Amino acid sequence: MLGEKNKQGKKSGRKKRRFSILRLFSLLFIMFAAAFAFGIGINLFLQPTGQTVADNKVSSENSAFYRVKRAMFIKNEVNAKISGKSLIPLEEMPRDLIHAIVAVEDNRFFSHHGVDFTAIGRATIANIEAGGIEEGASTITQQLVKNLFLSSEQTFDRKIEEVILALDMEAVYEKEEILELYLNTIYFGSNFYGINEAALGYFGKSPKELNLEESAMLAGLPNAPSVYSPYVNLELAVKRQHIVLDAMEKNGYIIASTAKKAKNASLHFAKKENKGY
Repeated sequence: MLGEKNKQGKKSGRKKRRFSILRLFSLLFIMFAAAFAFGIGINLFLQPTGQTVADNKVSSENSAFYRVKRAMFIKNEVNAKISGKSLIPLEEMPRDLIHAIVAVEDNRFFSHHGVDFTAIGRATIANIEAGGIEEGASTITQQLVKNLFLSSEQTFDRKIEEVILALDMEAVYEKEEILELYLNTIYFGSNFYGINEAALGYFGKSPKELNLEESAMLAGLPNAPSVYSPYVNLELAVKRQHIVLDAMEKNGYIIASTAKKAKNASLHFAKKENKGY
């Protein structure tokens, strides 16, 4: 279903034996990180009186004990996060949507193990040359664990935890499972979470009914959903869609003529004020 790039993904079952070493490394790393995070965990015993239940819950989820437990039993933690949610199987999502997400968000998704050190090196050089943050290097797996478990704060220990959880996620989940979780939980802007809400909210149809131009539009939103939502700024949303189509062409998912045709195709939105473009 996922094309040539997915051939690498289909080999993932055979790679799981090698992942046992990766998982061992990850768990050893967790033990080291736990010592680093213990300063946060100790705060549980030093809480001032008058804290609310919500405050206590946030504190407990930031404790060293919970963070180690989360990494060691990541499947249980993922299941707890998605409990009660109706997930759309990857097989019911259009191939163009999957290709669009991989092309624009993580074009080496099927070859890395959760963290793309090649992309990190490239982004570091680009950011140094630009004198600021111009390029990111988070993989789809890193984005998934961040959205499920972590805050958006840019601290060293949070980033380390993100890396640990991404490595662990790839050790216990197949690539297709990670993509399915990602597409069902990522934020698409305009208060739409997951591909089912996004497809219905923007285009009034189920995910499996999305065409190429609609898939490319939705794939461009997670990068900055509050900015690129067509219900916020249609012009920016279309520019972002064109970037996605260019990425799909560059990575061999579509040919130039197909990309051009999709860029010129009309878009019809579910909201009346955005009925067409």
